[in-house]
Amino acid sequence: MPAKVVEILSEEEIRRTITRLASQIIEKSEDLSQIVLLGIYTRGVPLASLIGRQIEMLENIAVLVGAIDVTFYRDDLDRVRTRTPAKTKIPVDLTGKTVILVDDVIYKGRTIRAALNAVIEYGRPEKIRLLVLVDRGHRELPIHPDFIGKKLPTAKEEQVQVYFQDVDGKDAVELIRGDNNG
Repeated sequence: MPAKVVEILSEEEIRRTITRLASQIIEKSEDLSQIVLLGIYTRGVPLASLIGRQIEMLENIAVLVGAIDVTFYRDDLDRVRTRTPAKTKIPVDLTGKTVILVDDVIYKGRTIRAALNAVIEYGRPEKIRLLVLVDRGHRELPIHPDFIGKKLPTAKEEQVQVYFQDVDGKDAVELIRGDNNG
């Protein structure tokens, strides 16, 4: 059976979701100057930038935005598709800061576990929070996002693909059902 692609979030819905997530961060933060948004490669990085820009637009304060690669912190490298590691960019010592890890999709929780280990190498944050655009369930670890764009219960064989204009030429979230191998 050929794969079936279903649009979950349109460009407009992504824009609204980013505005809502930025507003939630603002509401739940005592001091925005202590926030560091860390996007997890690959799609968490442009998402963190979009959230950071939206916070600045709403509050007229620039929050620090960085990027973190968790490849070498994973415990499942033998089971997941690997890519060439990217450069981690931490804009400041994380000690005493509120770090918000940003990822596009949370599934089993293993990427976030790896990100937690990686963050600790860059200081001892006061708090670590998690923001995801899509929570698809099926957790293997006791990890729960603090900020969720959309809860999307999925079957294990389904895939969620996130696209951002800066990287992919479009903004969309799609659910891919069926055989992706043709």
